[in-house]
Amino acid sequence: MLKDNHYDVAFRAYLRELRIPHVAVDESRRALMRDQSLKSIDFIVSPPDAQSMLVDVKGRRFPSGRDGKGNQWENWVTEDDIESLLRWQEIFGEGFRSALIFVYDLAEPKYAAQFPETFVFRDRRYACCGVWADEYRNEMRERSASWGTVTLPRKAYHELRHPLSKLLGLDSEQPGPSPEIPNIDEAESQTAQI
Repeated sequence: MLKDNHYDVAFRAYLRELRIPHVAVDESRRALMRDQSLKSIDFIVSPPDAQSMLVDVKGRRFPSGRDGKGNQWENWVTEDDIESLLRWQEIFGEGFRSALIFVYDLAEPKYAAQFPETFVFRDRRYACCGVWADEYRNEMRERSASWGTVTLPRKAYHELRHPLSKLLGLDSEQPGPSPEIPNIDEAESQTAQI
């Protein structure tokens, strides 16, 4: 987790608001394994009623672009993101599954209707969708060879993405996050060093 990344901080606020157990990981260094270096995950999330997740948060503007008139549903990642997430899943073993969580910063309130749930944090409206890393890998297409990026075609993304509440095992009758999540106190926002 990067403390100065508003997407990471908003995701953590969402988890805290719902009292979902989690650990924010210091991603300032890559993990060194015997035969490779792995990109760090952002969070380890252990919902009481769902599978534990190894999370890489991907922040995106919705729609993309400075003027808010670009592409909707941006979901590109790097090949390294996918390879590292799947390797972490192997290392943690049974009971853990890697997920890409796309945290969208909505350019205007009118876009909230395209998401089953949204929340406001620090005067920004966010929506979160998740895709399991193994399912993403099966459908990904190259976006840029020179940048090493991949993406999901629009149809595949719509089929594979889930509201964050579903990945967390929250049933439809359980309340989601409050419409406005209070700011996290600086003392509470320290990243665990693991």
